Amino acid sequence: MTAPVLVIGAGPTGLTAACALWSLGVPCRVVDRRTGPGTAPKGLVLWSGALECLHRLGVARELAGQALELTGASYWSNGRRIAGARFGGLADTAFPGPLCVPQPVTERALHARLIRLGGGVEWETEATAVSAHGEGADASATVRLRSADGEETVRVPWLIAADGARGPVRDSVGIPFEGHTFDRTFLIRDGLLTGVPADAEVQHHISPDGVLVIVPQPDGHRIFFDIASDELTEPPSDELLQRLLDERGPGGLRLAGTWWSSRFQVHAKVAPRFRAGPVLLAGDAVHAHSTAGGQGLNTGVQDGYDAGWRLASVVRGCDPSLLDGYEAERRPASVRAVRSGDRQTRLWLLRHPPARALRDAALRLLSRRGVLETKVVPLLAQLDLDHSASPSVADLDGAAGAPRALRLGRRAPDAGLTPVQGRALLSLHSHLADGRHTLLAYGGDTVGAQAARIQGTLRERGTADAVKVLWVRPAHTAHGRTGVRPAGLEIAYERGGTLGGGASHWFAYIRPDGVVGARSGPAGLAALLARLPSRPPYPAPVPAPAVERSA
Repeated sequence: MTAPVLVIGAGPTGLTAACALWSLGVPCRVVDRRTGPGTAPKGLVLWSGALECLHRLGVARELAGQALELTGASYWSNGRRIAGARFGGLADTAFPGPLCVPQPVTERALHARLIRLGGGVEWETEATAVSAHGEGADASATVRLRSADGEETVRVPWLIAADGARGPVRDSVGIPFEGHTFDRTFLIRDGLLTGVPADAEVQHHISPDGVLVIVPQPDGHRIFFDIASDELTEPPSDELLQRLLDERGPGGLRLAGTWWSSRFQVHAKVAPRFRAGPVLLAGDAVHAHSTAGGQGLNTGVQDGYDAGWRLASVVRGCDPSLLDGYEAERRPASVRAVRSGDRQTRLWLLRHPPARALRDAALRLLSRRGVLETKVVPLLAQLDLDHSASPSVADLDGAAGAPRALRLGRRAPDAGLTPVQGRALLSLHSHLADGRHTLLAYGGDTVGAQAARIQGTLRERGTADAVKVLWVRPAHTAHGRTGVRPAGLEIAYERGGTLGGGASHWFAYIRPDGVVGARSGPAGLAALLARLPSRPPYPAPVPAPAVERSA
């Protein structure tokens, strides 16, 4: 039996998707035209939303150990500091601020995790053509692969295309790329930089001639500039970079060693569709960002995680309509991220003195009032996405009894818990961190008995590996006893009242991405349970002969 999902591209997006699939019991095949994990440190900053996805896959803590915790950002104009924002103040998350982690570190961690889960990557294997066929349960994709062993044509039920902006899949399935390219050339350089302050603050120096951005790294600094558009392709020289540094910087900064540099264009583009039947497109294949805010890598990681858990769920028995929520949720998130970077880049490139003066005054005001920290930083963190209009979420009978804090289509809030049975986890978020489907049952012994029966059904179906049942007893019952303690059922008392603001008993389905997917009272429980996987883990694939192979 072959794997039901093919992932094209083993960058951060594709590796995240593959790990999400394997972690939920669905193997996949991963191919990439490169010779191995990437070495160019393209993406640099991981924000809270992406870090939570990586935490569910078991790699975020490893990355944090190799990262630099960024402390804030400052904005300078004509040599004067005009605005600033501090990082690290986001509440309700284990990752309150962004981490600077060069992209190769992230790729290596995800690749190693994929191998531990049982998967791997077929390097030097290129997808040369893709076609999608059929609709619904009869849909499939045909892919032409080329490697050193020859050419191979495979047909798969599902395909995740994480093959980048220049990959063949988007064009092959007839999806355009909409947006614009800035009429400036951007220069980027990673290496040592002397004379810069020791604190880990991102600096934006905005001059009439262009911008200089300085990003601290664990072992050096990144700088990048914009210049008049040219047709050159070779990396910029240190002499050019030093001259620009002297012209736009605060003075006293010297390049002291370069290990990577590049010349590139900046785009602001989003595809109108993220799916073509059995083909789900993710990452740079469907959105291209400015470097401002570091949103490209983060949006791609969340694309990959979303595509991975949804496909794993469908393969394991969830209604295929679950996939309708992929484009409905990920495209608006991508549009928002691209628009944010586009606006910031346009502010950098203002040339006319009146427009620059207005921009500087606005930044001063926003900084003084704390708006940069309370509004802009959460926007970049991508924790506050609203999926309430998605076809993948629904309120069921009795949903009005759920507390206001548990909002449909929004990331579940954290809540303090006192464990009774199961793992010694002290919060709701710690229970959600393993990336499983979660049935949250709130109430007394009657609810506990229902939770116990559901837990037994999951064991019989063989889906307990992908679905968790968490019974939370109200805080006021903390001194009572319960005789409901079946094996595998997680039981805790609530602390603090976050979940106690509704009826005395209710149920909620929390998706693997931590979003509240459904809420119900006892009358809607059957419909809520229908949203959970109903099949055991997919059998591990075995090597199979190719449909067609030629030397």
